[in-house]
Amino acid sequence: MSDYKLTANVRNDLGKGASRRLRRANQQVPAIIYGGEKTPQPIAVDKTAFYKALEDEAFFSSVINLEVDGKSQQVVVRDLQRHPYKPLVTHADFLRVDATHEITMRVPLHVVGQDESKAIKEQDGELHQLANEVEISCLPKDLPDYLEVNIADLEIGSTLHLSDLKVPAGVTLVELSHGEEHDQAIVNVTKAKVMQSEEEIAEEEAAAAEASEEAAEEAKDEAKDEDEEGDKE
Repeated sequence: MSDYKLTANVRNDLGKGASRRLRRANQQVPAIIYGGEKTPQPIAVDKTAFYKALEDEAFFSSVINLEVDGKSQQVVVRDLQRHPYKPLVTHADFLRVDATHEITMRVPLHVVGQDESKAIKEQDGELHQLANEVEISCLPKDLPDYLEVNIADLEIGSTLHLSDLKVPAGVTLVELSHGEEHDQAIVNVTKAKVMQSEEEIAEEEAAAAEASEEAAEEAKDEAKDEDEEGDKE
């Protein structure tokens, strides 16, 4: 689990107008903390540290130490609202976490083992990643940054499912808790399609054109024969 720290202060000036003014000042991002037994708390997060953290994939699946007016609490990112066309976060939602209660999060899947895979390196196999992230449940202390999908021994035509994942102790895959029918596929390797060379494509096009010309000549001859038969009659 990565270690992220953010600072913020309580936001008393509320409403859309106040949020716009905050964003225009370009130093803080409007946000809210909710969850647990406490009431939701509007805050303003330091923009520089927040934007830097957003560059890391692990930030979205990590417990964050958020210091609000000098008091620290643990949270996770629950939602981000972004500007429709500018690279800006217009609002952030943080969920409080309790060390004694499990949380449900989506974590990314990292495929490893490509360099050792005979199916890809020696047998012209093509990797297809069918899922980029999975939903897990665990205590905050057990939250992983990501889960690995090792394809080193995966053969052509084979598929790895959720049940094939090796998850850390204390971590549960939410989908599998719903039954075997939810054991979705996450990656497979298939035989790569053979790409035709330019010469092969040109030969096929020439053969098709020649066949088209021959068909046209045959149709022309048939029409001529019919005309001659008509004249004899």
